[in-house]
This record gives sequence, structure tokens and C-alpha cells, in this order.
Amino acid sequence: MADPGPQPMVCSAAIHPNNDSKALLFDYRQAANPVRRGLSDPIPYHSWGPELHASGSSAILPLDLSAELGAAGPATSPGLAAHFIRLDAGEAVKAAANATSSLFFVLSGSGRCGRPGEAKSEPVCLNWNQGDLFVLPAGAAPLLEADSTSVLYWVHDAPLLNYLGVVPSLPRFETTYYPGTWLKEELLKLAADPSSARSNRLSLLLANSDLPNTRTVTHVLWAMFGMVPAGASQAPHRHQSVALDLITECEPGCYTLVGTELEADGSIRDPKRIDWQAGGAFITPPGHWHAHVNESGSTAYLLPIQDAGLMTYLRSLDIRFA
Repeated sequence: MADPGPQPMVCSAAIHPNNDSKALLFDYRQAANPVRRGLSDPIPYHSWGPELHASGSSAILPLDLSAELGAAGPATSPGLAAHFIRLDAGEAVKAAANATSSLFFVLSGSGRCGRPGEAKSEPVCLNWNQGDLFVLPAGAAPLLEADSTSVLYWVHDAPLLNYLGVVPSLPRFETTYYPGTWLKEELLKLAADPSSARSNRLSLLLANSDLPNTRTVTHVLWAMFGMVPAGASQAPHRHQSVALDLITECEPGCYTLVGTELEADGSIRDPKRIDWQAGGAFITPPGHWHAHVNESGSTAYLLPIQDAGLMTYLRSLDIRFA
């Protein structure tokens, strides 16, 4: 007998939009921009001081704005979650997250990171020291073990995956390690280059050879290791990615000015001032102009982490300079 092939589906009852349906219609003017209070709340300004991780027992300390964002927590922005990890000497924690990308920066201390290999990911075993940065792709939860009392900054993209309702199926890049001594040496070389005097930022963008098109540290995350020399005032710029800014070194007198509009001379109109603290972090919302100022007598260093790897792939980063 021949196979009759696919048969037409018969519905017992037709479904039409009505008062009992989930189907809705809005006038375009009411729904074209739902980023406003009460709907999709704007990303707020917020900062966290180093006192959060200065003392206490070993713990993972989320920088959580999920209540303000209306997101499943922890979340520091709609797509990223940042944490401080405090580890006493000889202790360990597992950094578990439903994420495609995890970035770790070592603020202080030394230790090891390890995790077993899986069917689609290689095992990880690396040593870390103060100033080092490393990124891990999707895989088993890494174990962080401290040889000396340590603080790490950890950013991952689990909020994005949780919003999409997905889990990673394969790693998109290999585990990559950036020694702190190398980062500092290369940044100082950049600062010494005469052409850098014309730069909007004195910064290095961390990249991965697995991702030649976006030139980012992972396919989702973007990382910049930068400096603001003593007495410098960097011109404003903006971008559509969210920045989770970590201050790695600074003296009092360093700050960021942030605002949504510019004056005719290129300065920020009615700016909000965010004062820096070494070992502290703050968030810069997307589309907001921001300028870094160093009124201290020492060079300051910062590490912004953004979702700009994803935004670059989507061709929507839209970075602009005053």
C-alpha cells in the first residue's frame, strides 16, 4: 500500500483573537518605544564600592540590579551579570552559570582555575595572579582555588541566555589567558607612542583569534584595559552597549561624567558625576555620553566589560565620539 504522505491537520475549533486570547494590538505611537518607567525600565546608574569585597568569608557577591531591570537575577544589565568573588587563602568556590562566556579579572591574590573536559569542551587548568584576565567558554562549572586571599571580578552572559530560554550547546571559543604583566607592558608602550596624543582613549581592546571579525574577547563580551594619565580629561563618547566598569587602580580625584546630551562645545550637558574607587565598579547605560577625568597625581587604570561582542555582530554598536 502506498504511503499517503502528510495528512492535513484538522482543528476541533478555530481560534480567533478575542477578549480571551493573548493576541494584542497597539497603536504604533503607544508601543514603538517601550523603554520607559513602568514598562521596560531604563538601565539605572549604579556603583559598588570596594567595601563589598574587602572583608568577610569566601563568597560570590553579585552586583545585582535584577529588581530594577525586571529580570531574573542575578543581573547587572539585561544581558550580563557581574560579581566580585572573595576567596580566603586555601579555599575554593565553583563559579557556575548558564553562560556562553565567563570573564575573570584578578584584582588581588593568586590561585588556580580548573574544570573537567566535556564532550565538546577541553579541560581547563591555569594559574592566575594579580592583574591577570582569562575567559572561559561554555562548559562545566570552573573551580577557583586561592593560594592567597584573593578577589576576582567575574562577568558572564547568563541573563541573556535566561531571557532567550536557552542553554549553550557548544563552546564558541577556546579558554584564553591574558597575563597582567603583558597587559600593563603593552598599554605603557601604547601611551609612549607619539600618535596616542590624538586618541580619544588610551586603551587596549582584548581580542581572541577565534573571533577575527568582531575583534572582541569573546563572541558576546568586549573588554578594554585602559588608562587615564594624571591630569587628563578624556573627551566624551557613547555606544549602544552596556558598560560594566571596573576600576583596577586609582587615587582620589578620578571620576566619570555621564549624561544623555552634549553642549555645543562637545561637553556633557548636566552630567552626573561617578567618583572612582580602586576595586569598585559602576554601570554606564547604553547611549549615554561619558568622559573620564583624572585630577589626581597618579595614572588610573580601568577595565570596562561590555556586551559589545554581540552588538558588533548585530551591527548595532554605534560608537560615537564628541
